[in-house]
Amino acid sequence: MSQSGSFRPGIIVMLLGSLAGLAVALYAYFTPLTGVNGSLGALIVILSTIALAILTLVLAPLSCRSGRVALRVLILLDLVGTGFAGLLLHQWWLTAAMVVGLIGLLLEMASPASSATPAHS
Repeated sequence: MSQSGSFRPGIIVMLLGSLAGLAVALYAYFTPLTGVNGSLGALIVILSTIALAILTLVLAPLSCRSGRVALRVLILLDLVGTGFAGLLLHQWWLTAAMVVGLIGLLLEMASPASSATPAHS
């Protein structure tokens, strides 16, 4: 059964991880006494999680194989970088959200490609 018309589970998990990371980053940036409120690092993480959500939404309907590979590499770099930033900012929940996103990326990579034409004619 083809899942081309709907979101695959890996895409949903990646999107949930990025939105959870965005929520944690917004909380850390705006809440006093978090240790990083108002800091440039927390602001960059907010932008990074927004970019991650956008990349995930762009990846979902994409059918070009080279485009999917390129977006997967960008998403992997964003996940690793944002997770590392979460460690540096002592925001453990942010790092956990990026691990969830990484699990989603692995699920998305393991899912069969949704193509209407067979590989060999």
